[in-house]
Amino acid sequence: MIETCQIYLLTPPAIEDVPAFCEILKTTLAAAPVACLQIRLKDIEDSALVQAGTAITAVCHAAGVEVILNDRPDLVEQTGADGAHIGQEDMDYYSSREVLGGDAILGVTCHNSKELAFAAAKAGADYVAFGAFFETPTKDPKARAELEILTWWHEAVEIPSVAIGGITVDNAKAVIAAGADFIAVCSGVWSHPDGPAAAVSRLSALCSEHSPQPFL
Repeated sequence: MIETCQIYLLTPPAIEDVPAFCEILKTTLAAAPVACLQIRLKDIEDSALVQAGTAITAVCHAAGVEVILNDRPDLVEQTGADGAHIGQEDMDYYSSREVLGGDAILGVTCHNSKELAFAAAKAGADYVAFGAFFETPTKDPKARAELEILTWWHEAVEIPSVAIGGITVDNAKAVIAAGADFIAVCSGVWSHPDGPAAAVSRLSALCSEHSPQPFL
C-alpha cells in the first residue's frame, strides 16, 4: 500500500521541440520527487514517437523516474519505457500483457466505474486510473468521476489508484485527501504561470501535507 500520494506526470499531447522539452523536463524533475511520467503524444507517426520517447525516457531514467507509454504497449521496448497505460478502447489487458511481458508496468483507465476497476485489478493491472475529476483542456473526458470513488478504492483495494483529469495546484488537495495514490497532472504543471518546476514543488508539498492516514 502507498501511504503518501505521489506525482504521476504526463507530457503535453504535442511537443514541437523535443530537445528543448527535455531540458525543461530535467529542471522539472529536479524540483521535487516525481514517481513516473506518462508519454502521451497524440497524432504522431510511430517513428517520431519512438524517437521522442527514447529521448524523454533517458531523461526520466537519469532522474530515477519510471516511464509509461500511453496506448502503445507495442512500442514500449523500442522506447526503453517501463510499461504502458491502456484505455478501454485500446488493446485489451491480456493482449497488452502478452506484448509487454510480466515485469512491465501496465495501468488501465477505468473512468468512473467500480466494475471496470475490479475487472482490471482481477486481471492483474498494476494500477487503475479514475477520472476525469475536473474540466481538462488536454482532452474531452469520456466520463466524470466523484471523489468518493477514490476513498472507496483506497479503503477496499490495495492496488494503487491514479486520479486524472484537470488536476492543478489549486484543486489537488481534495483529490489527495480523498485517497488517490497518484495524481496525474498535465497542463496543471506545463501551463502553470510560475513554471513547471514551481508547480511540481507545490504539488509535492500538497502530497506530503494532505495524504489520508493509512487504513487498518
